[in-house]
Amino acid sequence: MTFDVVGTLIDFESGIKGCLSEIATEAGTAIDGEQALALYRAARYDEATDLFPDDLVRVYGVIAPKLGLPQDRHLAERFRDSARTWKAFPDSGAALAQLARRYKLIAMTNARRWALDHFEKELGAPFYATFTPDETGTEKPDPAFFEAVFAYVAVDGGSKAQILHVAQSQYHDIGISRKLGLTNCWIERRHGQKGYGGTIEPAEFTKPDYHFISLADLADAVEAEANSAMP
Repeated sequence: MTFDVVGTLIDFESGIKGCLSEIATEAGTAIDGEQALALYRAARYDEATDLFPDDLVRVYGVIAPKLGLPQDRHLAERFRDSARTWKAFPDSGAALAQLARRYKLIAMTNARRWALDHFEKELGAPFYATFTPDETGTEKPDPAFFEAVFAYVAVDGGSKAQILHVAQSQYHDIGISRKLGLTNCWIERRHGQKGYGGTIEPAEFTKPDYHFISLADLADAVEAEANSAMP
């Protein structure tokens, strides 16, 4: 199984809103969390976008005045560094441990290696292999990112046909994984909420092969299927 990390396993939206709320409180003001996510999402569309989460320094400079927050380089760097403390979704660690008993888990993230090091610790280090832009030289949804993983899996004795790609982002993962012929699973982390939050909106919605609202639901479904296949 291949996994997106930020947004699927790590709750980056709460991390972003939490850091910006702390800065706002210190500045004697308050922010609307969903507005902050919408501004963040729009800022990430810019052609000047840097690798994630380094780009949060630039993003802070774009969104701070719109949120009534002080323009300050140290605050912008604090926003970037908050990634080191972002938490996993409550079900991520246990579900990954459960899935790792049956499958090799591979992380595919647009976060740079320094950030993934922290995310891995938060998740309990469940991965068999990990890929970041530092290794692939590109970011999802670039097919080249996926091709780097396919090549690794092939050397390891597997094939693209054996992969289930698990992700919450329609834009970065579900759409492109379909085009590349992967079986995919959409984890709808924003189930019950409007819009795409902090994730870039896709040009069109892709119906996934599997759809769950939590990683725990996927893990339980895998377990149930495995048990039903037992003689």
